[in-house]
Amino acid sequence: MARITMREAISQALWEEMERDERVFILGEEVGVWGGTYAVTKGFYDHFGPKRVKDTPIAEAAIIGAAIGAALTGLRPVAEMMTINFAFVAMDHIVNEAAKLHYMFNGQMRVPMVIRAPGGGGRQLGATHSQTPDAIFAHFPGLKVVAPGTPADAKGLLKAAIRSEDPVLFIEHATLYQTRGEVPEGEYIVPIGKSTVQRPGKDVTIVTYSKMLELSLKAADELAKEGIEAEIVDLRSLRPLDMGPVIESFKKTNRAVVVEEGWPSYGVGAEVATRIYEQAFDYADAPVKRVAQKEVPLPYNRTLEQMALPHVEDIVAAVKEVL
Repeated sequence: MARITMREAISQALWEEMERDERVFILGEEVGVWGGTYAVTKGFYDHFGPKRVKDTPIAEAAIIGAAIGAALTGLRPVAEMMTINFAFVAMDHIVNEAAKLHYMFNGQMRVPMVIRAPGGGGRQLGATHSQTPDAIFAHFPGLKVVAPGTPADAKGLLKAAIRSEDPVLFIEHATLYQTRGEVPEGEYIVPIGKSTVQRPGKDVTIVTYSKMLELSLKAADELAKEGIEAEIVDLRSLRPLDMGPVIESFKKTNRAVVVEEGWPSYGVGAEVATRIYEQAFDYADAPVKRVAQKEVPLPYNRTLEQMALPHVEDIVAAVKEVL
């Protein structure tokens, strides 16, 4: 397997799917001539041409609206948001049209489209460009929400998303684009809605996804130096949410820490913790602990921004607390 960056893995998945299926096309701001804000679609315009790689105006509602229309008529659009924060401009299209048309028309319509959206903080882009609103979109039935934490999963999940008959929000953490990992070449699919154990352990269960997987793995390395073996479950998909591996792990370790970058109130951690209590309360030897971002709009100042974001030491401290 080749060891490549997450950016390359995403680009590879897009390229392969466009070569495989002529119905797949890309649209978004600067995706064509410029090659994408994060260079994911660099070279696509020259190879596939303007008919399949479409630069759009800075109008997110128009981008998503056009993608929905294209999907309804048999194409498979991949719409790129410059950042997930801009998806709020297209919120009505995403949650009231893309997510609901199949259900409202009794299955007579399908909306096979993907919305790629970089998210997360840590880049000093200010409060309105650094949010992690994953839980907001995962709230709506009819919309699949995927957030990979490794290059291999990024490739496999994106290919699955493009082939899905349902609309998929594919969230890419903007600080993970340079992360490297082994990625299978050619045909490689990771099913949407399947959690996985990224590190086995016996003392505590850490449930996480996306950027926080990287931090959780580092925290597990630190904990191992003290003889604490943490099992890490990577959700990968937020809707559908696969709690199977989480519950199985919790029944073994009897303790859990849920790590997310978003705010804790009404967040992914709250949902996961509640489901653990509902499905495995009798196995709990300690309250489920949550690690998340501080409840403030993310500051622009780098020092303040880092103070607000979760870090490895926060995960280590939470694990020791539940132990």
